Amino acid sequence: MENNVKINYDHVMQDIISSLTDRKRILLHSCCGPCSSACIERLKDYFDITVIYYNPNIEPLAEYQHRKEEQLRLLNLWHIPHLEVPYNNERFNQITKNLEREVEGGRRCAVCIGERLKYTALKARENKFDYFTTTLSVSPHKNSELINTIGLSLAKHYNVAYLPADFKKHDGFKKSIEYSKKYHLYRQDYCGCRYSKKGTYEE
Repeated sequence: MENNVKINYDHVMQDIISSLTDRKRILLHSCCGPCSSACIERLKDYFDITVIYYNPNIEPLAEYQHRKEEQLRLLNLWHIPHLEVPYNNERFNQITKNLEREVEGGRRCAVCIGERLKYTALKARENKFDYFTTTLSVSPHKNSELINTIGLSLAKHYNVAYLPADFKKHDGFKKSIEYSKKYHLYRQDYCGCRYSKKGTYEE
């Protein structure tokens, strides 16, 4: 008989945090400044956070640069370090080839999330972080089950710990909007890739 019990990833994260005996280093993949704000607020008391802004899906280049500038502005205000990585939209085009007709939230999105988390996992291992995780689950438009399943699979494959999370819990998305207003952060109206722009929604 199939086990259809849904995992509460917020509880899983809280259990892991409760078991910590000292502060750990975590590499936080961020999709944008606004989303990262609420996630940093949840993690800052338990982890030394470094943010990685790896989002090859975002286009055009001017949009990518604008979002990155806003991300760095927030990090500078909060004195949070970041790991500099290059923009690689060609990589996104390679991995999503033949997935152009997929619906938003379908296989193309899973491949994109997998690419961003894989890159983050590799950088976490390379730089000897204790954990890696992502801000993606703060969005009500994103499937936290999918995100965490991918993250946990990559953690096992690359031998680096992943922190499961569902950052939309505890009013995470609402808090990200409040921080955006407080710091006048730019909030995009589409996820990032040209396909999501056709069916505009807020990340």
